[in-house]
Amino acid sequence: MNGTLLDSVQGLVDFAAYFLAALVYLLVFCVIYCKVTPYDELKMVREGKLAPAISFGGAFIGFILPLQSAISHSVNFVDMLIWALIAMLVQILVFSLVRLFFRDLVRQIEENQVAAATLLALFALAIGVLNAASMTY
Repeated sequence: MNGTLLDSVQGLVDFAAYFLAALVYLLVFCVIYCKVTPYDELKMVREGKLAPAISFGGAFIGFILPLQSAISHSVNFVDMLIWALIAMLVQILVFSLVRLFFRDLVRQIEENQVAAATLLALFALAIGVLNAASMTY
């Protein structure tokens, strides 16, 4: 009985460590992503603009998918931290590359054009899925 209880408590400690690390990574990702984009997503969303909410939401979920995979497939806590960092870098790179190929993307999102934001969000999600799938080692 005591062994089972101790195992459960140890599981709770591991859960808390992984969960808190994931929350910190999400916060760091949001801060970095908002710095990398030349427009202020959060301000625009507060103003009621849909386009930045869509593009930011896509990037957020596009990062969460590989973050979940890093947590699920890591061999230990440090391994998860490393792969979560890689996932973050990949997602930041997605914005930079899509922006290179679609030169008016920033202006269109600033002008609240939903089509451009949806395209960016879908790229972020697609790369997030590929990123997550690639972490199944």
